[in-house]
Amino acid sequence: MAVDDTTSQDRTTSRDRTGPGDRTGEPVLGSPAARREGHAKVTGAARYAAEHTPPACVYGRPVPATVPHGSVTGIDDSEAMALPGALAVLTHENAPRLGEPDDPILALLQSPQVPHRGWYVALAVAETPETAREMAQALRVDYAEEPHDVLLRADHPGLYHPEEANGGYPADQETGDFDTEYAAAPHQLDATYTLSPLHNHPMEPHAATAVWEGGHLIAYDSSQGATLVGTTLAALFGLDPAQVTVVSEHVGGGFGSKGTPRPQAVLAAMAARHTGRAVKVVLPRRELPGVVGHRAPTIQRLRLGAREDGTLTALGHDVLTHTASFKEFVEQAAVPSRVMYGAAGIRTSHQVVPLDVPAPSWMRAPGEAPGMYALESAMDEVATALGIDPVELRLRNIPDREPDSGKPFSSHHLADCLREGARRFGWERRDPRPGTRRDGDLLLGTGVAAATYPVYVAPSTASVEVLGDGARPGYQVRVNATDIGTGARTVLAQIAAEELGVELDAVRVDIGSSDLPAASVAGGSSGTASWGWAVHKACRELRESGGSIVTVDTATDVRSQEDYARHAFGAVFAEVAVDAVTGEVRTRRLLGVFAAGRILNARTARSQFIGGMTMGLGMALTEQSTLDARLGGFVERDLAAYHVPAHADVPDIDAHWIEEHDPHLNPVGGKGIGEIGIVGTPAALANAVHHATGTRHRTLPLTPDRVGAWECGGG
Repeated sequence: MAVDDTTSQDRTTSRDRTGPGDRTGEPVLGSPAARREGHAKVTGAARYAAEHTPPACVYGRPVPATVPHGSVTGIDDSEAMALPGALAVLTHENAPRLGEPDDPILALLQSPQVPHRGWYVALAVAETPETAREMAQALRVDYAEEPHDVLLRADHPGLYHPEEANGGYPADQETGDFDTEYAAAPHQLDATYTLSPLHNHPMEPHAATAVWEGGHLIAYDSSQGATLVGTTLAALFGLDPAQVTVVSEHVGGGFGSKGTPRPQAVLAAMAARHTGRAVKVVLPRRELPGVVGHRAPTIQRLRLGAREDGTLTALGHDVLTHTASFKEFVEQAAVPSRVMYGAAGIRTSHQVVPLDVPAPSWMRAPGEAPGMYALESAMDEVATALGIDPVELRLRNIPDREPDSGKPFSSHHLADCLREGARRFGWERRDPRPGTRRDGDLLLGTGVAAATYPVYVAPSTASVEVLGDGARPGYQVRVNATDIGTGARTVLAQIAAEELGVELDAVRVDIGSSDLPAASVAGGSSGTASWGWAVHKACRELRESGGSIVTVDTATDVRSQEDYARHAFGAVFAEVAVDAVTGEVRTRRLLGVFAAGRILNARTARSQFIGGMTMGLGMALTEQSTLDARLGGFVERDLAAYHVPAHADVPDIDAHWIEEHDPHLNPVGGKGIGEIGIVGTPAALANAVHHATGTRHRTLPLTPDRVGAWECGGG
């Protein structure tokens, strides 16, 4: 391995010093502290965006386009405006003019063009939400419909190679000579894996409440980053950022769909300016698939060349996906193949086709989740063909350096995750022959997959202030972090308490407002590392200076990081039962073991790992969206049709981690953990289904209609 790390048990986790509070006892950082906001949430005291109701608040209901492509030719609002309590109908003809947005999805009600079904063409505003809904239904909208195309296919003539994929990665990359190495490989695999579109569907729908006070805009928004929403609204409405306050104190999930500003905040602010009243806009669940992003479908071709001992000589990963006609977003599904395994020749590429579909966006480990499903399924196919244990095959192909960049890894404990996971799961008892274990009509199988996720860190700002002057002073930490249910408030308080040398209850934390020191969005599993770095730096400077208040930023610190490849790694093991009569797949056990730097809160970390694995289970077995070729929209538009896992879908799920010390990350030593649990789970389950049935399925989700076809030769 590139780095010979020691475990955290081998190092001291608290300094041999006294801090302002002279704390004694166990370290605060790493302890399983309970969530600070837990009581407020279970008692209803925690207020979300839609629960802020300023005086004289009214309600907006957006109106989605009912054609898949074209333009609005006329809107008759006479019936809508005749309803008691009706206040206004905003359209492209009378809505406030906006500045040119960086993101085209925010050019709301600015033109008659309709790029896809579900695009908002009007906003009804009324005294009550019921009247606003009735107004939206009463509007008569005429369209000039144009031909549309919404289906991705491998031979689509519009496919092209973009310059970049999401995250700024080069779309196409090659190291070595893939063609030569693949042609000469003793064993070759050429397989294609397909994934349907997927949707985020957070429990809290996208909502915003906006009010203008003089020239100042206040917006309560369900967002993963109030700083970005604030600067975006300021640009759209021609304001100085100081004239905008965005509050995102509590957020009921986002999974990427709230990582960038979304229509609700802009529509609420427009309507509030137009009516002179506070306006609340809650996007209906059935409209979310069309306006807040989705994971684009992918067609992924994997070509692996291997020696007889299973070591790879060639790795090719080619991705086809779609984007919107008005905005390019390319799911970076081939990028994980530049990181995971060594080979003399590695080629990765992305092609994309613009279609008349909503703009794809971030969703639950974008790139890594679909890409690692294909790669880890292909690795399992190679292991089966060569008669090599799947765990052993992965161990034989772990690289010493990041294959794509040649950089040394800052830390790399994939091998430890695989071995520890195999021990805990009882992998040594596994019969490698597919289709051999049976329990009545149930075929039983086990599978494994590796996981990786990059370490992202963004510049952030934080302040810390001494409160009081008694024997045990308190400390106020301020940073515009966003807690999307991960426990960010608690972990940031732990970081501060550890650095200040005080008890946890001596630290107060303010987050979730753009009036606080600016911070990065909660996305890319980067939040704690980014915000925590700023909090740690502020607390250290306060302690060393002896002052009463300190404000810092980490822009210079982040830019000066050493030249290492930084990734979290993990291994997921799964056991499934497949009904030989119905084709239904039931998960019996899921185990994840992860290496993600220093674990800052054992309780919230375990929750995030398990939550991620549950999302991966949904991707593997239940979740899918379908585009209607004739009508142009998504078919599964609510939680009755779009199936997410419930507790009963995974009766036994567990997560563990390898304690690792990585000196090349950030002062607190943590890697992001919000998404690494997702990445390996779909392939582990798909590989377990193959082990159970003996048939390889290369399309997710593994629903009964697909899996049940194996008896008829399907796969």
